[in-house]
Amino acid sequence: MSDDAAAAPLATLVTRLRAATSFEDAATAALESMLDCASAALAENPAVKSPRLLRATVHFRPDDGYQRLFGIEHPTSAALEGTGYVTSANVWRWVNQHRCAVSIGVQLGVLSTCSPAGSALHREPPEMQGLIGSETRSYMLGRDVTHVHVVPLCAPGGGVSGMITLEARCKGAMDRAAIWDDCRDLLDLLASIAAPHLGTLPPRAAPKVTTDELLPVIGRATAGLIELVRVFAAQDETVLISGATGAGKSRLARWCHEQSSRKGKSFETLDLLSVPEDLQMAELFGWKRGAFTGAMKDSPGTIARAANGTLFIDEIDKLSLKAQAGLLRVLEERRYRPLGDEGGARRADVRFIIGTNADLRACVRAGKFREDLYYRINVLPVRLPALSERLDELPLWAEYMLARRHGESGGHGAARIERDGLELLSKTPWPGNLRQLDNIVRRAYALALSDRRGAGGDLVLARHHLERALDYDAAAEDVALIDQLWRAAKAFVGEAERREGGEGPPLTLEMSEAIRGLVLAAAVARRGGREAAFSLLGQHALLKSRNHHRAYKREIERVREFVDLVGGKVDEDLAALLDMQEEPA
Repeated sequence: MSDDAAAAPLATLVTRLRAATSFEDAATAALESMLDCASAALAENPAVKSPRLLRATVHFRPDDGYQRLFGIEHPTSAALEGTGYVTSANVWRWVNQHRCAVSIGVQLGVLSTCSPAGSALHREPPEMQGLIGSETRSYMLGRDVTHVHVVPLCAPGGGVSGMITLEARCKGAMDRAAIWDDCRDLLDLLASIAAPHLGTLPPRAAPKVTTDELLPVIGRATAGLIELVRVFAAQDETVLISGATGAGKSRLARWCHEQSSRKGKSFETLDLLSVPEDLQMAELFGWKRGAFTGAMKDSPGTIARAANGTLFIDEIDKLSLKAQAGLLRVLEERRYRPLGDEGGARRADVRFIIGTNADLRACVRAGKFREDLYYRINVLPVRLPALSERLDELPLWAEYMLARRHGESGGHGAARIERDGLELLSKTPWPGNLRQLDNIVRRAYALALSDRRGAGGDLVLARHHLERALDYDAAAEDVALIDQLWRAAKAFVGEAERREGGEGPPLTLEMSEAIRGLVLAAAVARRGGREAAFSLLGQHALLKSRNHHRAYKREIERVREFVDLVGGKVDEDLAALLDMQEEPA
């Protein structure tokens, strides 16, 4: 395409991108520009008979995990309703590693590529052989797609933040591997111009997502993710759910199963954290009697039990290298054989969902996880945020968990959490995520039951119930009090070193005495009064002489001076005590 012919679509796209206010606006502008460019080039190509562009899709996946999937139909530009083309993990791997476009001739199963510098076209280099499996080809042909072009979204700074796929039906050119030669360069340029906007513009406000028993709470931070998983559920490809322990990966996996065409069929879970390495193969594939010591009878594995349904394999990073090789064969061939079975291989008609809280790419670099298996399970990757990243959901989750526990116990009346109790939960760190929150709610529920008098009235979880429940967790933590105090001491010294460089007034050893006032203030906030705080901390002589008010005033004044000196955000409870008018001595 000539420079003059390319100038118009470039100028149009730039104008539209400058006016875009959302990711969807920018994606629509980029996809329409690329479809128009490809349509014009194909119409002028005498070797391509009756070409028809079908659709285009933005796969936005920075850090390798999907964040957005947005596509439009051609020529209507109507948004795709959950059926956008999802390319193979191997093609994404190639595009991501080599930062260059890939063309797919679906009927021939042939790929071609061109270097970013625009060198001559290379047809199916040896390392690209086998990148398109039979399942992916069948899926494409089932959508009446004969040719696909995949363009990388090259983010500023050198990374690849995603890709754009163009689908076409050109039955008069099915004997040709690639039909995009005349517009390759312009498509690359259009994608490069759009990439920064796609990476920085916010998504449109997600529509209100319907909740259910499996996902009773969906906040702002997860609404877009849930809609993305709903799209993925309609596919039969492997979904990889990463996220911290206790964040709800197994719940999301079961929800994905219930949204899929396999709904109503078996859903099996294999938690590798609870399976010794030498039994992993047996748990996956099953065994025949006598296959190993202790195999007294035939036993089906989780793949057989999940037949026609879904198998959720959690903690995939705990899978041994030997079992990884076996799982890879199942994913590629859809066949397996139970241990000790001398018969033919069995078909694995199962949809796989994989869970992990580990950085699998780091595991690959460390030689603990097979690279080929990583890319085979990394087809549809999503990341479930930790509870600390979706605190708007926390009160609703706590109330849901309380209602569920109250129902399980057959409790009378209603059960609720006081507002200041919810505020306490919202200010608490949750390293154990939803699982830890559920434990705290259940523990506080038991404490509230023990305080309840009679069977009538509502059961109320007050702040002190939740504080006591949290105290049990704190006592069970591996980090001892001395370690926590040591961290505080090192933080004080680190700040002293920073100020030694001239960043504010210096800190002295005498100023560290403010910790006494902080401890006293924490006790007052926890116990709700000065006398209770002094009693807790063993200051009975001051209470007896009634000198505790003067001592408290002295310690709090020291804390005020320290806070004024070092600055920074102050906890709400401490700020309230520092602002409180002094009682007369």
